Amino acid sequence: MKNLMASFKKRFILTIIHILNVLPIKNNKIFLFSYYGSQYGDNPKYISEYIVANFPDNKFDIVWAFNDLESKRNLTGIKKVKVMSFTYFYHLCTAKVIITNYRTTEMFIKRKKQYYIQTWHSSLRLKHIEKDAEHSLPEHYVQMAKQDSLKCDLLLSGCKLSTEIFQRSFWYDGEILEIGTPRNDILFHKNPAMREQVLSALHLPIDHNIVLYAPTFRKNNNLDVYDINYSQLLASLKNKFGGEWIVLVRLHPHLLSKAKELPFSNDVINVTSYDDIQQLLSVADVLISDYSSLMFDYSFTQRPCFLYVPDVEEYSSTERKLYFELWELPYISAFSNNDLLNKVQNFDREEYERNLKQFLARIGTFEEGKACESLIKRIDEVCFEKKRGQMNEAV
Repeated sequence: MKNLMASFKKRFILTIIHILNVLPIKNNKIFLFSYYGSQYGDNPKYISEYIVANFPDNKFDIVWAFNDLESKRNLTGIKKVKVMSFTYFYHLCTAKVIITNYRTTEMFIKRKKQYYIQTWHSSLRLKHIEKDAEHSLPEHYVQMAKQDSLKCDLLLSGCKLSTEIFQRSFWYDGEILEIGTPRNDILFHKNPAMREQVLSALHLPIDHNIVLYAPTFRKNNNLDVYDINYSQLLASLKNKFGGEWIVLVRLHPHLLSKAKELPFSNDVINVTSYDDIQQLLSVADVLISDYSSLMFDYSFTQRPCFLYVPDVEEYSSTERKLYFELWELPYISAFSNNDLLNKVQNFDREEYERNLKQFLARIGTFEEGKACESLIKRIDEVCFEKKRGQMNEAV
C-alpha cells in the first residue's frame, strides 16, 4: 500500500511539474536551496546574501526553499517556500537560475532556458567523491548524480586540483568557473561584529577563545571515534596559547539526532544544529577536524588546524579512499589523545604558516574572497542576456 501511494504521489508531482513547465520563465528569478532545504547555509546562502546586499532595488527575485519555514521566519529580503509544496514547484519551474550545493533529484526537470549552477559543498576535499568513490556509493545516488550532471550548466571550483577532480569524477564535461568558493569569502575578512553576533546567538562569552571540533561522519554513524578528552585539551590550549577556552562540537548534519549522546558541559557545547558552519569557522581560534573538507576552508584564516584521526587506517580502507596522504597536508595530524595534547604543546606557528602557504600554491587556489562578486557577474549576464564582461554598476 505504501509503495502504491508513493508511486501515485510521484506521478502526481511529475504531472504538476510538466504543467508548470509551460509557464513563462521569469528572467530575474533565482531559486536556491541548501542540502535539500534542511538549512540556510553553505554557498547558496552567501550568494543570496551578496545579491540582497548589493541589489537593494529588488533587481533579482530571490526564492529559497526550506523544509521548516517557521525556523526561517526572521530571514528578510527573500521569498521562502516549503519544499515539495505547490509554490515550491511553481518557483522552481519558473526561475531563470537554480542554485544548489548538492545533487538535484528527478523532481527537478530542467527547462531549456533555465540555468543550473552547481556550487557543490567544498572548496577541495580529502575524501574521494562521486566517480572516484563510485564503489562505495549507493547505486540510486550514482544514477541521480549522473542525471544531475547532465542538467548542470556551471560548476564552481576553488582551486586547480578541484578542477582536475571535477573533470575526472563528476560525470560532467561542461563549464567549470574557477573563481573560488562563495562560502569562503567570509573567511578572508575579519569581522568583530560577526564574532560577537555568533557567540551571542550561542549564549557564549565573547572574551573566551574558541576551539571548534568538527569531524565528519562514519558509515555506521558510530560516535566512539569522537573520544577527545576535552578537559585535558582545554588545559593544553590554555597552557599553550593563554586565555580561557570553550569547545564547540559541530558533528556532521547526518548525526544531528545522535549528537546529544556525547558528553557536553559548560565548556563543551553542542552546536551541531547551527546552520552555518562557515560562521563557526570564522569565530574559531583553533579547528580540530579529521577527514572533513572544512580543513581546506579554514586554511584561509591561517589559524591552527589539527586533525584528530585515531582511525585513519580503518577509515581509508573501509569508508573512503583519500586524495592526499596525511603527511602531504599542512595540518597537524594526531592519532591519539596524548598525541593531540603533545601536538598542541609543540605547535610552531611559523612552520605551520609556511607549510600552509606552500600547500595552497601547490593546489593552485583561486580563493581571494571575491567568489560571490565574480559569480554574480555571470548570473547578471545570464538573467539579462548581457554580453560576457558587461556588468550592472550596482555591483
